[in-house]
Amino acid sequence: MALLPILEFPDPRLRTKAALIDAADVTTPAFQTLIDDMFHTMYDAPGIGLAASQVDVHKRFMVIDVSEEKDTPMVFINPEIVANEGGQVYQEGCLSVPGIFADVTRANQITVRYLDRHGVAQELTTDGVLAVCVQHEMDHLDGKLFIDYLSPLKREMVRKKLAKQRKHVA
Repeated sequence: MALLPILEFPDPRLRTKAALIDAADVTTPAFQTLIDDMFHTMYDAPGIGLAASQVDVHKRFMVIDVSEEKDTPMVFINPEIVANEGGQVYQEGCLSVPGIFADVTRANQITVRYLDRHGVAQELTTDGVLAVCVQHEMDHLDGKLFIDYLSPLKREMVRKKLAKQRKHVA
């Protein structure tokens, strides 16, 4: 398995809207290897979710594992939220916006339809951290970042902080 480079804000490629995946492509060896590489990258980062857009693959799928043991990998291909209710505020972070955390309000419960890694249609109703993670990763597929929920002033502060961090590392 390969570690894939994760794009970081303000990289403009993070704003690319991901294209739907043809169901016939899901079971190809190349696509299955990409899924495995994304899990490897996500676990190594470490994170609980990774959208294909974050690794510069602009196809509509994501990998998630919110378990403490990292033993419940989930693949969502062409995900679509078909129902949501309630609201919750959750402090989010992002592998593409390292070291930054902010409160974001999202639906408390969602129902999502998707194809699993074998191309089988699924529907899942979930809440809590998994619901937050699905919504967060789906935003990536639409070219949106969690910091877009912040005020313009706070977004600019994040941009400057990340630029300073990069300069310090270099």
